[in-house]
Amino acid sequence: MKNVVITKADGTRELFDSNKLRRSLRRAGAAKAEVESIVGQIEASLSEGMKTDEIYRAAFALLRESTRPVAAKYSLRRALFGLGPTGFPFEDFLARLFEAEGYKTKTRLTLRGKCATHEIDVAGYRADHSFVAEAKFHGHPGIKSDLQVAMYSYARYLDLKSTAVCRDDVCGVVSLYVVTNTKFTKAAIDYARCSGIELIGWNAPKGNSLQNRIERAGMYPITVLASLSSSQKERLLASGVILCRDIVARPEMLEGKGISSSKMGEALEEARKLCAQK
Repeated sequence: MKNVVITKADGTRELFDSNKLRRSLRRAGAAKAEVESIVGQIEASLSEGMKTDEIYRAAFALLRESTRPVAAKYSLRRALFGLGPTGFPFEDFLARLFEAEGYKTKTRLTLRGKCATHEIDVAGYRADHSFVAEAKFHGHPGIKSDLQVAMYSYARYLDLKSTAVCRDDVCGVVSLYVVTNTKFTKAAIDYARCSGIELIGWNAPKGNSLQNRIERAGMYPITVLASLSSSQKERLLASGVILCRDIVARPEMLEGKGISSSKMGEALEEARKLCAQK
């Protein structure tokens, strides 16, 4: 195919790379034939300046027609944007994700440091480690967490270092994580590398990114489900239903949320298949 320049979420432009699309489809679990079919259809519909979000939506629609659990995994990055607009569901989601890694967690915790009192988004502790985490939720993929975020997070960490997040001996703060559902600027990454704070973004650090952690633990947010509308997902989040595995364990959580019995069945089946793909 001819070279086509597309527009990324942050406004920058680059040549369309069909291999990037192939990799994301394969990572979601699409079969080889389905991957090539979708890539071919997307390539045929490309136009100069087309936005990456338009390409994503087209690929998602094609996946959704055939394999909903695969479509759900493919939509994971966008699904995290549904954990807003306040960001509280994102904090709760992160707490559950860290719990899957063996931590006991607390959210929206008030801690007194050496010089000031701090509102902490997420704190976690286990026998070998404890941390506080700054959760930076963004509602759009083009928004990045910048140097200022890294700098004030580090200042907070210095004030809180060794402060206890629980009453056990192992609870003194050892690490600071800054977690975002998008990306960090290069300046923020350089500063974090120098200061020793740990950044967790959608696709970084390599091998242990937010995406890696979610897929490894099988902790998919309820917002990935293609069978539910945005308003139905919002009602579930408002009632404390955060994960697909929540409704798999307790299907009754779907009741009283304005979801028809047929849609409940679809959502439950989709969630079961998705969780089984861990």
